[in-house]
This record gives sequence, structure tokens and C-alpha cells, in this order.
Amino acid sequence: MDLQSRKIQFIQEFLKYANTNILDKFEEILKKEREKVFENEIEPMTLKEYEMRVEKAFEDVKNNRVKSARKLKQEIATWK
Repeated sequence: MDLQSRKIQFIQEFLKYANTNILDKFEEILKKEREKVFENEIEPMTLKEYEMRVEKAFEDVKNNRVKSARKLKQEIATWK
């Protein structure tokens, strides 16, 4: 059985038998799994990396390589 079929079957079974207690448990499991994924995907930057990013941001502002929020919103509005 492929993953998509398993998900559908799981959801159908869950909808048949779920009660508040079961829902609470699944919500807790989902929360813990999301936290694990988040922790594994994000690595803290070093002080040197942070300082380099700040310096680059200052250079970007100095060299006019930034957009105002208003301009960015206007640009995004045309992305359809």
C-alpha cells in the first residue's frame, strides 16, 4: 500500500473511532514530531556568520539594494 492510500485509510479509521482522548494524544504526537523536524532543519549560526550577515545588510542598504515594504507588496501583487 502506498503512502497516500495509508494516509486516507488512517484518516477514515481516525474519523470513525476518534474521541477527545484520542485526539489529544494525536495532537501531542504531532506537536512533538513538528518540533523534531524544526530542530533538525534549523542550525544556529555562529557569531561570525551573524556578524557577516549584519555587515552584508548594511552594505545592501548603503548600495540601495533593498526594497520598501510598499514596493515589495506591489511586486507581489503582480505575481499571479
